[in-house]
Amino acid sequence: MIMDMKYMRRALQLARLGEFGASPNPMVGAVIVDDATGRIVGEGFHRRCGEGHAEVNAVADADRRGVSLDNTTLYVTLEPCAHHGKTPPCAQLIIYRGIPRVAVGCADPFARVAGRGIAMMREAGVEVALVGGEMERECLDINRKFMTAHTHGRPFVTLKWAMSADGFIDRIRSAGEVPARFSLPHGQVLVHRERALHDAIAVGSRTEIMDRPRLDVRHWPGGRVPRRVCFDRVRPLDLQLADLYAEGVISLLVEGGATLAGSFLDAGLWDEIRTETSPMILGDGVPAPRLPVDAVEISCMKIGPNALKTYKNGLN
Repeated sequence: MIMDMKYMRRALQLARLGEFGASPNPMVGAVIVDDATGRIVGEGFHRRCGEGHAEVNAVADADRRGVSLDNTTLYVTLEPCAHHGKTPPCAQLIIYRGIPRVAVGCADPFARVAGRGIAMMREAGVEVALVGGEMERECLDINRKFMTAHTHGRPFVTLKWAMSADGFIDRIRSAGEVPARFSLPHGQVLVHRERALHDAIAVGSRTEIMDRPRLDVRHWPGGRVPRRVCFDRVRPLDLQLADLYAEGVISLLVEGGATLAGSFLDAGLWDEIRTETSPMILGDGVPAPRLPVDAVEISCMKIGPNALKTYKNGLN
């Protein structure tokens, strides 16, 4: 069990290397271990949607090293796929290459997999074990956006806003006037990193009309620019989110806009909240959204004088 954790932890490290490119696929890492020596003989991760999966890349790595797979264990953070998509099924590859044992970090909730990969391998005589415990939770957590999307049939929703110490996201102003600035220049790097980690981004209509924000990732070089989306006020939010999911959007970042953020909060359609609080005092202005009672603080850090906090939805 201790050795299983060691190798699965390495697979998790590899999985995180796909953080900015894998979506809408999950981040997955794989490690192949020679059972006789305990030596890692192959490693791989899923770099980008449409390219080789982690298992494929780990097998290719073992082949480059000239290693036999006859007496090996494959450690993979997510259940191998069992369907033909942009690439062939990984479960089939494992069977074909004769890997006798597979340790799986967590099951895949995606409807076209959902236990089929494990079942396919077991039917072919492959010994398959789910690691369980804390390691399983870590494997689930790195793909919480993917897991949420395929469990609830909607994108993982992150709400983000910056505010003054007295709870305002902007001063009262008219079009053309400069908005209040709370984020520091080095804090903008984190903002753009967060954008690059989401498939789509939305702002409130007031922000769109008054500020015409760029919503790019210029402070995170090489980052993926999220798709820009607009929400109408006629159709229910849950239906609009379901449409985005059907279009392959796994994660959505909602930046500011008290009205839009409030709509998501009122509907309970949120998974994570990120706030940045400046020591600036406005005295009056546009009130920041109220944190719901089910918001659970999971992290807090300082960027200069500003406090950045992250909350998760305690009901999800």
